[in-house]
Amino acid sequence: MAVPAVFRKYNEISLIKRILVGLVIGIVLALLVPNVQPWTDVITLLGSLFVGALKAVAPVLVFFLVISALCNAEGAGTMKTVVVLYVISTLVAAIVALIGSELFPSALTLDTSSMVEQAAPEGIGEVLTTLLMNIVANPVDALMNANYVGILAWAVVLGIALRAAGERTKEVFTAISDAVSKAVRWVINLAPFGILGLVYASVSTSGTDIFFEYGHLILVLVACMLVIALVTNPLIVWVCTRKNPYPLVLRCLKDSGLTAFFTRSSAANIPVNMELCRKLSLNKDNYSVSIPLGATINMAGAAVTITVMTMAACQTIDLAVDPFTAVILCVLASVSACGA
Repeated sequence: MAVPAVFRKYNEISLIKRILVGLVIGIVLALLVPNVQPWTDVITLLGSLFVGALKAVAPVLVFFLVISALCNAEGAGTMKTVVVLYVISTLVAAIVALIGSELFPSALTLDTSSMVEQAAPEGIGEVLTTLLMNIVANPVDALMNANYVGILAWAVVLGIALRAAGERTKEVFTAISDAVSKAVRWVINLAPFGILGLVYASVSTSGTDIFFEYGHLILVLVACMLVIALVTNPLIVWVCTRKNPYPLVLRCLKDSGLTAFFTRSSAANIPVNMELCRKLSLNKDNYSVSIPLGATINMAGAAVTITVMTMAACQTIDLAVDPFTAVILCVLASVSACGA
């Protein structure tokens, strides 16, 4: 009876608090036992197992969740508006990151000892072509390689096709999506141990200098994300609803944003968002599709990271970026974030 009691006590503690504890323990262990075998391999393995489990289950979750949602949907919903807002918010995120990078330029320490020759895309046409080819990729291959654009496309096709299926068949897909969602929640529950291992691996390898060397860059990234979460996204909500957006924004940040920030996985955060939508009494026909879709194409964090890191690389080698090129960068960052 002692073991179940420990698990119950563990689950009663807020996930964010558990993650913060794991973060601190990881840093402390990295400083105390940076390279002591076999402890180093064991602790590092925790992070690898956590990331591996997330990468393995998240594609399956999106696939079955969208199929189940579409084949059971009773109404058309307002997906057109949702998609437009996804595109706008992702583009705005890239613009915010560009402005932040110009106001607070960052420099990187680049390791040129082992340079890799890699051909860059010749233009936006090649990027869009790659994106379209990912959409029509083999569905099994898309699942194996976590090609979320392809997973989403085939899930939509199969979900619509299964609308004519019998209730028993639809119930099977609903049961599978619920089971996979529960499996993802189990994995997320182990996030403190995974983050402990990831932080330990980073700090023990690079030392505490990594916090000072990249502190400015991290501050720029986090500051841009805070501006998006607390300024631009609330502004978009206000334009659409003409109501004070902050009660909703703060609720979303508390219940979903913090978990997404620490796990760094939109797909893994899908069950958290689904539960939040249920608590807010939203239309299930809408959010059961819009949440997996948003986890695939509404990638404001990725747009920020792509833009800030690109600008930091340019600033490191003193490469001037003119306004026209900067606008192209924002568009490409948005497209790349959707297809990443």
